[in-house]
Amino acid sequence: MPTSLSATRPDAKARAWPALPLDEWRDTYTTIHRWTQVAGKIRLAQAPMINHWWQVPLYVTCRGLTTSPIPYGVRTFQIDFDFIGHRLVIQTSDGATESFPLQPRSVADFYGEMMARLRSLGLEVRIWSKPVEIPNPIPFDQDHQHNAYDPDYAHRHFRILMQAARILTAFRGRFIGKVSPVHFFWGSFDLACTRFSGRLAAPRTGAPNVADHVTLEAYSHEVSSCGFWPGGDGIEMPAFYSYAYPEPSGFPEAPVRPNGAFYSKELGQFILPYDVLRQADAPDETLLEFLQSTYEAAATLARWDRAALERSPAA
Repeated sequence: MPTSLSATRPDAKARAWPALPLDEWRDTYTTIHRWTQVAGKIRLAQAPMINHWWQVPLYVTCRGLTTSPIPYGVRTFQIDFDFIGHRLVIQTSDGATESFPLQPRSVADFYGEMMARLRSLGLEVRIWSKPVEIPNPIPFDQDHQHNAYDPDYAHRHFRILMQAARILTAFRGRFIGKVSPVHFFWGSFDLACTRFSGRLAAPRTGAPNVADHVTLEAYSHEVSSCGFWPGGDGIEMPAFYSYAYPEPSGFPEAPVRPNGAFYSKELGQFILPYDVLRQADAPDETLLEFLQSTYEAAATLARWDRAALERSPAA
């Protein structure tokens, strides 16, 4: 396990795990959510299909979020959200760059600026301009309602994603079976990492605000999935989560750690409130304890071949 933040350095812990009360940044959150969907849909339009929709997420960088390189004929380009300098940056493989500030502006304005900058780089990309996995979606070019941007809270959220990605990557390293990258899904606005048993799963349909063809592909095989979500419909606080699909019998009642973690019947997931982690003496170890214990509950109850799929945490 990489060096963790010491309990004797509360200042460092507070910087790494800043407060993120949902009500304080909800307007900024909902605006950035839609901005990331614009970038994500551009990647979706250009990238070849990969199992479980792994071609569409964004990735955490040392400054924010990136699409990673997107193919465009023999060229590539990438779109980066810089939440330190607060800019949107588009770079191409032939050295061209466009950028514009991240600041209070409507989704419609952001969308128009993004597409104009792409065209100026010779990138003619067309996307379906309605956001997904959101109740009552407004097409990007018509959305003048969501227009907030608080740079402090945008930066706080990025810092949490950076720390969460660091620990999720360490957790990912304990598994030698099929496992996803640590990636950011712009539809649900969460950072996720998913382990697979290797067995097929029953078709999953009927998820709210999600098309069946999306869930059929995403959950084609048995999974234990975990990640971080800043909250919203169903839970009004930032939290780490862990769930299994299909959920094995007895999963909601399984003992998990640490104290403060609980099973949400509404979400069908184990939840570790972010503020429980922030208050812990050793946040890294606390999060790993949650990830490991919830995975063990899923894998043991579903009778995964754990000996073949796992690497010792000490390895």
